[in-house]
Amino acid sequence: MTGNLFDGLPARPEAAERLETLLTDPGLRIERIISTGQASPPGFWYQQEDAEWVLLVSGEALLRFEDETEARRLRPGDWLHIRSQRRHRVEWTAADALTLWLAVHHTQS
Repeated sequence: MTGNLFDGLPARPEAAERLETLLTDPGLRIERIISTGQASPPGFWYQQEDAEWVLLVSGEALLRFEDETEARRLRPGDWLHIRSQRRHRVEWTAADALTLWLAVHHTQS
């Protein structure tokens, strides 16, 4: 299986964030996420069973963790690891540029 992370990107903003699974295997899921100004709904927090390693490939985003006072600004090349069950949300993604994420969900031991 092969592909290119930049193939098929939208030419203009879309109404909803696009999530595409690139690879799945037991205990592993790799996704490409395309944001064009989207954010988590007010009051919504992700709290996932699997841990997640995420890389911001392009664009910008603000990611907030419930247990931190300040949101983290992510720029191209920034990555972080989110442990299983850690509550987090996307406060903002750039509306004037495509924000491309690579997310690796994995079972945390």
